[in-house]
Amino acid sequence: MQVWKRPPEPNASPLPTTVIRMDGSLLVHPAEGESRDTRLATVAEALDFFLDEPSAAKIMELRARLALRGVPVPAAAPSVRFARGAAIPAKVRGQLTADLRRLVLPELWFAVLGTILTGEPRLVLAAVTDTELLAAHAGVHDALAGRVREPAAGYLPGSWLPHCVLSRPIAAHQLPAALDALDAVEPVRAKVASIGITDSRTGTVTPLDR
Repeated sequence: MQVWKRPPEPNASPLPTTVIRMDGSLLVHPAEGESRDTRLATVAEALDFFLDEPSAAKIMELRARLALRGVPVPAAAPSVRFARGAAIPAKVRGQLTADLRRLVLPELWFAVLGTILTGEPRLVLAAVTDTELLAAHAGVHDALAGRVREPAAGYLPGSWLPHCVLSRPIAAHQLPAALDALDAVEPVRAKVASIGITDSRTGTVTPLDR
């Protein structure tokens, strides 16, 4: 996470602090007297690659173990997010789908249990970034070039950390218990079963037929 705060000018009002999240969205902490709601800027649509049933079932089992310990978990189907932005307009999705059909998608090897380091961390199962996976990711962004409004920097080639989310954001003091719930996690090998565009405000997924 990067935090940027401009030095205040003499006799100026207090300034907000801008936080660049790992997902590329901006969270602006309000200055004194401001409402936080008016300072929040989030990117809204994402390109998600959903896992095949056997591997998704293993991810859901890990989430269930966390839920039994009181850790909040996502309800969305297990996936890896390849891109995110303010919008992926409907008028470009047909050609985008055609371009994605030409991509060869490798298997994913989830072998690292870790956290996304934000103020409220999330537990994730990260994938090994081999040459084939990085090439596929670059191909996805070639297909997206010029079609996504305000792409999130954290998902661009060179910055992307491929992972499947296991928990919702949790407080730092909850991490030890959460990790203890996931003791003896085995690596998960997964295939991509489908691709969809997720509206991060509503959770609605629009499938892209391949």
